Amino acid sequence: MNRLRQHIEEITRITDEEFESIKKFFTLKNVRKNQFLLHEGDDVQFEFLVLDGIYKVFYLDENGKEHIVQFAKKNWWMTDYSGYFKQNKSAMFVECLTDGEVLCLTLKGREKLSSEFHKMEHFFRVKLTNGYVALQERIRLLLSSTPQQRYEEFSKLYPDLMLQIPKKYIAEYLGVSRETLSRLYSNTK
Repeated sequence: MNRLRQHIEEITRITDEEFESIKKFFTLKNVRKNQFLLHEGDDVQFEFLVLDGIYKVFYLDENGKEHIVQFAKKNWWMTDYSGYFKQNKSAMFVECLTDGEVLCLTLKGREKLSSEFHKMEHFFRVKLTNGYVALQERIRLLLSSTPQQRYEEFSKLYPDLMLQIPKKYIAEYLGVSRETLSRLYSNTK
């Protein structure tokens, strides 16, 4: 739970007393490699804070092709946000690519935290805003850049993920074939 406090205090300071109340809203879950935290069609009960491990959030199209929407690593939040905030069934999958740990937070818990602790409302607003900006930038890159530009931006932003995630997943995330990714990789050497 100390990692949760450190994560919160990157944005806002909290007292020991506040943290004792805040941490009660979170549950710790250990996750094994290839374990799913969420399947398409599930009720979306939790938003997850990654403490350890690497995860992918993806959906399958009508042909069964996988489309990766997000990777998540330490201190990143993830879930199917449409299902979480609208309390609908999930359209996404969340899979752990390595062994890991997450903290789970229900929407009811998030809302109660935000109403009881102004600092937490501020924290969630900053996190949500940062996530929205990152998503908008990802969409912009997908729509208006070349595969080479997308590859260079991804490798610049996430050099650690380049080494930890199988190349086939990076290719899916960038919207290119595995062969194209190999060419892009060899062009940057």
